Amino acid sequence: MKVLITGAAGFIGFHLSQRLLDRGDSVVGLDNLNDYYDVNLKKARLALVKDHERFTFIKADMADREAIAALFKAEKPDRVVNLAAQAGVRYSLINPHSYVDTNVVGFMNILEGCRHNDVEHLVYASSSSVYGLNTGMPFSVNQNVDHPISMYAATKKSNELMAHTYSHLFQLPVTGLRFFTVYGPWGRPDMALFLFTKAILEGKPIDVFNHGDMMRDFTYIDDIVEGVLRVLDTIPTPDTEWSSDAPDPSTAPGPYRLYNIGNNQPVRLMHYIETLEKALGQEAIKNMLPMQPGDVPATYADVASLQSDTGFKPETTVEEGISRFVAWYRDFYGV
Repeated sequence: MKVLITGAAGFIGFHLSQRLLDRGDSVVGLDNLNDYYDVNLKKARLALVKDHERFTFIKADMADREAIAALFKAEKPDRVVNLAAQAGVRYSLINPHSYVDTNVVGFMNILEGCRHNDVEHLVYASSSSVYGLNTGMPFSVNQNVDHPISMYAATKKSNELMAHTYSHLFQLPVTGLRFFTVYGPWGRPDMALFLFTKAILEGKPIDVFNHGDMMRDFTYIDDIVEGVLRVLDTIPTPDTEWSSDAPDPSTAPGPYRLYNIGNNQPVRLMHYIETLEKALGQEAIKNMLPMQPGDVPATYADVASLQSDTGFKPETTVEEGISRFVAWYRDFYGV
């Protein structure tokens, strides 16, 4: 089939493109190659797939309504995976408008493209950030998530509402994935593992927020991609048992699903750092800091519904994942 992937030069989009091509699908990759982080890294990812006979790259911005409409009309994708977004909790405190432009306006254009071009299934990236002030662990897709604490989280929650509306009005099959701290080779330079590795190798201090009292459901990229593929191949159907008296936020009377996609095994931040120190053979200089605005102390994914519906089960330990990332980092940067 032909799959449109937005954010194809991004961390998850690049890995997903490779897997789809490897299994015989055609991929139309959309990206605007913005400079939120190193454009050369994005170009290096693209270089590994751009010459594939079944890969087509389109440089465009999701917020460009005419460009996105023309893309859907020309390419007629069977399915769509929307991974493009203005990412990052901390940056949303500085430049909130960019989150609305890409994550809200851009997503609206993708929904319209799917609606008017008979797309079989739209899978889109939400985020564990939507859980906001929730403290009940593990986070479940059956919980209410009406208390986000960053504009990034608010825009991701809006994506879930917009997708639900299109599923209800137009019977568009949509599935949202709440990603939990994805890491691994070719990862984003603004994420902790990348920042820590660079600083440690340069002998510079690392910033450890909340004085290290943090837990994250770190999820390795290969596990994430496997989960996305399984979801893409599982087109949602209406939930015939859905009740308006006790509404389940993760399903609907229309073809709509929400899943957590995480490792289901939260790791303490200090253990994560210790594991990285061992892989690098170098101890970190730690700059212990208070919690940052918009951040949360812990994330922990309940992935029971994803496992039961698709058979997805993460398999990569943090020790394995960090070791593979360090090997890639040393090779890519020659350090």
